[in-house]
Amino acid sequence: MNNKNAPAEATFLGHPRGLATLFFTEFFERYSYYGMRALLVLFLTAATADGGFAVDNVTAGSVYGLYTSAAYLACLPGGWLADRLFGQRSSVLYGGILISLGNFMLALGSPLVFYLGLVVTALGTGMLKPNVSAIVGELYQGQPGERRDAAFSIFYVGINLGAFVAPLISGTIGETIGYRWGFLTAGIAMLLGVLQYRLTSRYLGAAGLRPHGTSPAERRKSTRILLAGLAALALAVGAVAGGIVDVKAVQLAEWFKWAMQGIAVVFFGAVLLFGKLDVAEKKRVLVIAVFFLCAYLFWTGFEQAGTTLNLFARDLTDRSFLGSFFDAHEHPTTWYQSVNSVFIIVLSPFFAWMWIALGARQLDPSAPLKFGLGLVLLGAGFAVLILAAQLIIAHGGKVGPQWLLMTYFLHTCGELCLSPIGLSNVTKLAPPRFVSQMMGIWFLGAALGNLTAGQIGGRIGSEVATMPAEFLNMTLFGVVTGAVVLLLSPLFRRWMGGVR
Repeated sequence: MNNKNAPAEATFLGHPRGLATLFFTEFFERYSYYGMRALLVLFLTAATADGGFAVDNVTAGSVYGLYTSAAYLACLPGGWLADRLFGQRSSVLYGGILISLGNFMLALGSPLVFYLGLVVTALGTGMLKPNVSAIVGELYQGQPGERRDAAFSIFYVGINLGAFVAPLISGTIGETIGYRWGFLTAGIAMLLGVLQYRLTSRYLGAAGLRPHGTSPAERRKSTRILLAGLAALALAVGAVAGGIVDVKAVQLAEWFKWAMQGIAVVFFGAVLLFGKLDVAEKKRVLVIAVFFLCAYLFWTGFEQAGTTLNLFARDLTDRSFLGSFFDAHEHPTTWYQSVNSVFIIVLSPFFAWMWIALGARQLDPSAPLKFGLGLVLLGAGFAVLILAAQLIIAHGGKVGPQWLLMTYFLHTCGELCLSPIGLSNVTKLAPPRFVSQMMGIWFLGAALGNLTAGQIGGRIGSEVATMPAEFLNMTLFGVVTGAVVLLLSPLFRRWMGGVR
């Protein structure tokens, strides 16, 4: 079936040419995000003589969690603004501009400007990220589910190409020349992404051009809400920045987590009770709620890559390989932030082929089964680190990189079972008028996971003697929750109706 939203004559790897526009937009956005993310905790904990802020690990973890969670939390209003005011296409453009500006602010120097830059970057991510994914979904409107899943898997490669390159370039520049220079390269990358998006947007056809079914009165109301929200945000930021409200990052992170959990409950409750949905639509929204919870739990473990695993690489991993090329005689810590992306790039085509091949034989596992398997693999990754921590305790010194590499491999397999499948199924399960908002709520699950990962990551490894027990807790966390989802997957599949 042809899709009216995109020109059929232009193709990219057998898919609509518009997929390439979105692929490279997300490539540069993810470069910007992961380039800065790889450096953030290292920069915050570095001594002032080395250009850092010299904060403790717990505070650094809280700042990391607040930023990364805010970037995903902003996807909820970002999706709402696209649905009600700007349209998805314009929202992606505005988001890219804000991300570029925010990263340039990180490179300027003063703590106040730095933290304001984190806020601006997070707002830009919220505008761009849910909407670029929603446009991918629109390009495949009316096409088979297997083809849609394959497109999201290709799109996911674009995400991970950017995430792969960024720590190697921006991370190396940040660790060897100066952290500020690393942040600057992240801003330049997003600026390039904005330019290519504008120059090739014609290939997107009509996908994402207009808000869905909003009247002029509704748009005026949405504008007033937007202005009020921006004013409230400015007052809150100004109160904290001006010292009127004295709040610590650790305390703020805890408040933020409770607020996000409340938003999730209110959102799903409002959609189910007041969204004017029929019974089948309500069941599908309930499945999205289950997927949201799974995403929250998964990212709580997985996103410790930027905290727990980053600090494990810096402090407890032998980095002498290629060390002769660097003044410190060790390769940069940030290189390990590229490992997950290498595995994604290598394994993603295989997973895409596997889902299509199984679907052709009516053997494709249901989305709930894939989610459960992803959580089990997350737990298995932390089990590897139990053994590594025991070796450190028994023999002292550091362990080889193979332990982190195996953990990243297992976590990546879990990610490929959960994340692209989640992106695809949320766009299929969501009622049409709630698509962008449902994409936003999907990223809210990632926001909660990132925040909790920051909180946990600031504490794990403070003492090497406690690490085996801490990693055991994370192992049980993944395996037990995954097993529960696997057991309940037949029920969730029935609630999905005919969606596959």
